[in-house]
Amino acid sequence: MKIWNHFKSNSLIKQIFLMLSVVFIIFFIAYNSLMIYTKHNRYIEVPSLLGLNLDEAIITLERNKLRYEVLDSSKFILDIPKYSVISQIPIENELVKKNRKIYLNVNPKNFQKVSIPDVVQITKRNAETILTALGFKVTEYRYFNNIGRDMVLGILYEGERILPGQKVPMNSNLGLILGNGKR
Repeated sequence: MKIWNHFKSNSLIKQIFLMLSVVFIIFFIAYNSLMIYTKHNRYIEVPSLLGLNLDEAIITLERNKLRYEVLDSSKFILDIPKYSVISQIPIENELVKKNRKIYLNVNPKNFQKVSIPDVVQITKRNAETILTALGFKVTEYRYFNNIGRDMVLGILYEGERILPGQKVPMNSNLGLILGNGKR
């Protein structure tokens, strides 16, 4: 009975009320401090940068207080001007906070350079398949006396003979030096 009477006392009720009040005040201050610190509900709309020159895109991002990073852009598109934005992450009209980093993919100056594979001493058909799979175009054939008919003897780039392993821009026109089957 004495314990039950102790719970009914005014001093215990006051202490519990005081504890709950202090906990509520601490949570209230912490919650509002976080709202101020994280700039809750203060967003910037990401501008559309697609098709803009890289310099123009940077100026637009800086004006909107956004940071940027240019990602590796190995995909060259002929129809789009050099150094213009191909894609962006996050996309346009998305809401972000101030100082958010926007990732840009930019159309490079030219096609990336690809190493020429070793297609010497294989057939014309296999060599064409390998070269076109890497993004080259085989447009020229030169035949020389060699016992291997349609056997690749060498590769031409801009009229000059090149060696396997040399780097050439992707989508380049290559020629093949082939054997004609005669001695």
